Amino acid sequence: MIIKETENKELPTIILLHGGGLSWWSLKPIIEQLKMNFHVVTPIIEGHGEAGKDTFVSIENYAHKLIEFIDKQYNGKIFAIGGLSIGAQIVTEIISFRNDITEYAIIESALIYPIKGMTFITVPTYKLFYGLIKKRWFSKLQAKTLCVPKNMFEQYYDESLKITKESLINITLSNGNYCLNDSICHTKAKVLVIVGEKELRIMKKSSLRLHELIADSELYIAPHMGHGGISLLYPEKYVALITNFFKKKK
Repeated sequence: MIIKETENKELPTIILLHGGGLSWWSLKPIIEQLKMNFHVVTPIIEGHGEAGKDTFVSIENYAHKLIEFIDKQYNGKIFAIGGLSIGAQIVTEIISFRNDITEYAIIESALIYPIKGMTFITVPTYKLFYGLIKKRWFSKLQAKTLCVPKNMFEQYYDESLKITKESLINITLSNGNYCLNDSICHTKAKVLVIVGEKELRIMKKSSLRLHELIADSELYIAPHMGHGGISLLYPEKYVALITNFFKKKK
């Protein structure tokens, strides 16, 4: 497992997971604001960027690897864990499986309802269009969809070239077929669920369901935001949101 982390390991640990198609660099503006008060750990999800040679298997598989990492490095308990998109799905899987692994969890734009026909549509489509990810024009369209800031595009494009066809298919299938485990209702974590006001209906439905299932949770609908908009485009607002949540839920 490839991770990046800030220097002061004596501070409370926050693990942040990037979204699909991105990497730890998408979290840099957030890390810079949090590192004075927290030890920030940002794993690179398999199949992405520097971990491009490591085949992504599934959300469940990576979640269990991260649990093992937390057990080994932090005696099974951290201050907070957060994620965006597929990173958020990994977070939901972790707190579903281990109800006391973290004090706080931030779940931003997590899809928890499987998309019908995902396997039939995705496998042939991604095999056919795999070559498109090497085209700058296509990457620019994808970057816009993913809310990648313009100053991060070159890094996004360079690292998108490293993903393998197998990882791309597995990431897409795992994301679209993910089904939430209802055991998440037993989590002891205080959970902040975030969704953009302009996101797809199924994403809003997913966020509402998470909020309903988790007793000690809050739902924040980010005004005028699309998928991942608040953390990627407005990191200052994101940091203020989560730090205020930590203070309020002490």
